[in-house]
Amino acid sequence: MMKSVIRSFIAIALSSEIQAKLTKISTELQTQLKDIPIRWVPVENIHLTLKFLGDVSTANLEMLKTTLQAEVAGHNPFEISVGELGAFPNIRRPRVIWVNVQAPAELSAVQHGIETSMARLGYPLEERPFHPHLTLSRVARAASPQDLQNIFSVFSKYKVGFLGATRVLTINLYKSDLHPGGASYTCLYRAALTIPA
Repeated sequence: MMKSVIRSFIAIALSSEIQAKLTKISTELQTQLKDIPIRWVPVENIHLTLKFLGDVSTANLEMLKTTLQAEVAGHNPFEISVGELGAFPNIRRPRVIWVNVQAPAELSAVQHGIETSMARLGYPLEERPFHPHLTLSRVARAASPQDLQNIFSVFSKYKVGFLGATRVLTINLYKSDLHPGGASYTCLYRAALTIPA
C-alpha cells in the first residue's frame, strides 16, 4: 500500500559513465579518509538536485507532474559537464564534499522555473542561491580540527579533472525512502525537455 505522504525531490540523472568515474573517486577518497567521521553518499544515489520538495501528499502527485512537465517543456535539452572537487562552505572547513557541475544558462533557467512553479504549489522557495554540484559526502559535526586538516591535506593532493558530460533530455521526479542502511530513490516521473524541430 502506498503511503499518503512521500519524501520527494526533482533532479537530473547522471550517465553510467559519470557514475562509474564517481565510484572510483569515492572509493579512493574513502580509503584515504577512512578514520574521519564522514557519511558517504552511495554513488547510485548521486543526482544533480534541482529542488528538494520534502513531504508531498500522494493526492497532489498528478498536479505536481503536470506542473513540472508544463515548466520543463518550455526549455530545450542541454549538456552538463562534471569535474573538479570542492566543498561547502570551503575546503579548509568542509561540511559537504562535492564534485562541480558546469552547465549553460539553460540549467539555471530550468531550475529557476521549477523553483517558481513549485512555490505556486506551496513548496517553500530555497533561500540559498543555486550552485549545481554532486554531493559525494558530508563531514560529521564530530570531526575534529585535525580531521579537517587531514581532509584539506588529502584534497590538496587529490586532483579530479573532467569526468564527462551528460546530455539532459528529462528532468525527473523522485521519491526517497529512508531505510536503516540509508535512502533509496525511485523515479516517479520523467518530464521531457522540448527538442527543437
